[in-house]
Amino acid sequence: MACFSWLTSAFLIVYAMSVLMATASLTTKTDNPYHPTGGEGSLTPQECPKACDYRCSATSHKKPCLFFCNMCCNKCLCVPSGTYGNKEECPCYNNWKTREGTPKCP
Repeated sequence: MACFSWLTSAFLIVYAMSVLMATASLTTKTDNPYHPTGGEGSLTPQECPKACDYRCSATSHKKPCLFFCNMCCNKCLCVPSGTYGNKEECPCYNNWKTREGTPKCP
């Protein structure tokens, strides 16, 4: 009887640890609004608003920044990491230009 109790306890501990590890990996994945090392296609359209909110968080021109960032993200499925620069992470985002030849994406 004591062996059965010990075996049951060991199984429950292993099971609880596996559940905690699975939960931790899911939490880490969803907390990150973008994938800094990812390129085009590293985001889904549903992740664009959160990534753009962060990208535009340091600008004083939030409304146009969010508009163009979301437009670029929906096309490229990528937003560069940080609040400025790092556009080489997303070539589509980096290379999309206005008619005047200036960068379209913030």
